[in-house]
Amino acid sequence: MADLQDELHTLPEAGDHDKAHHAAQAVSRTPDPPIPADADGQADELERARALLAAHPVADGYSGLPWALRHLPWYDLQLGESAVDTDVPRLREGHVGALLWSLHLPEGLAADRAVGATLEQLDLVRSVIAAHPEGLRLARSAGQVIDARNCGRVAVVLGPAAAAALDDSLAILRVLHSLGLRVLTLAGTSWASAAGLTRFGEEVVREMNRLGVLADLSGASDTTVRRTLTLSRTPVLCTRSAARALRPHPDNLPDELLAELGAAKGLCLVPLTAEQTGPSVRDVADHLDHVRAIAGPDSVGLSGTYDSGTAHPQGLADASGYPHLIAELLRRGWPDTDISLLTWGNVQRVLRTADFAARAAQERREPSPVRIAHLDG
Repeated sequence: MADLQDELHTLPEAGDHDKAHHAAQAVSRTPDPPIPADADGQADELERARALLAAHPVADGYSGLPWALRHLPWYDLQLGESAVDTDVPRLREGHVGALLWSLHLPEGLAADRAVGATLEQLDLVRSVIAAHPEGLRLARSAGQVIDARNCGRVAVVLGPAAAAALDDSLAILRVLHSLGLRVLTLAGTSWASAAGLTRFGEEVVREMNRLGVLADLSGASDTTVRRTLTLSRTPVLCTRSAARALRPHPDNLPDELLAELGAAKGLCLVPLTAEQTGPSVRDVADHLDHVRAIAGPDSVGLSGTYDSGTAHPQGLADASGYPHLIAELLRRGWPDTDISLLTWGNVQRVLRTADFAARAAQERREPSPVRIAHLDG
């Protein structure tokens, strides 16, 4: 695997980012929708949104970029890359400060390929970060996310990965964690199914808590969600879940689970996809309003789901569109404090809590030697 390049490089000042962006205009992409000429108030709110995001950037809860890049023979994320939704100029324009890079595998991949394919993606991610040290930096903790932001880089947090990547082995979980994995999706295995967590599944959650690996419950059964909320000593994530009351997608959460997630201080990261939230910025804002009302302002975040093969709402086609969404929330009366939690504060809290809980757990608990046959055989 390529070594990470941690050296600090001189970056342009914040005011120079627009110049860098204009220098990359050769990259073809759909421009943001214009602000109506008679909408001075809307223009003011867009400028206010950009100012808020400059202080509290977006921690984007799901990016499918690693799998998208593996099919490209050549790319340059620093200058700009039209073949994908995400590159450094658009991250700068959208005020994205951190990304969770998904290591999910495509449907239909043979089960015996899950471990190897996940390791290949980890290798690719490390190579991509090493090739773009001016814009990206791997972050293994909440503190490293802050360090990356202070150095002008976009922090990359590895995960979620599919639970199938563990091959029913806690030893593989520990190896993946040592390579940087920080989020694991609990769905699609014999030990985290429609029937909920088995005894081995519960041991997986305990070992994740000990390591500081966060549980992603998007796509998990309601029974698995409830049991994990009860069992986990750290907050959980739903990296791609909106409000089922507004749109009946299977990955969206019903109000009762949203309330339980909020009570447990978990985090629902609302995806910017037409399928789950609707075709417009207003539809996305409706879901954010609903999740905030049910789960609370401490339990709602953003999930771009860019480069994951899904259609996005108009005006949010790529990572540069976040200011337009925040401007819509300002028009709806969201206070600055709630927006700062939505974009940055809530993800930081969850990462920080996982770090603290892991240090405490490691003082009282040795690595688990349990195998699936011991509990579920």
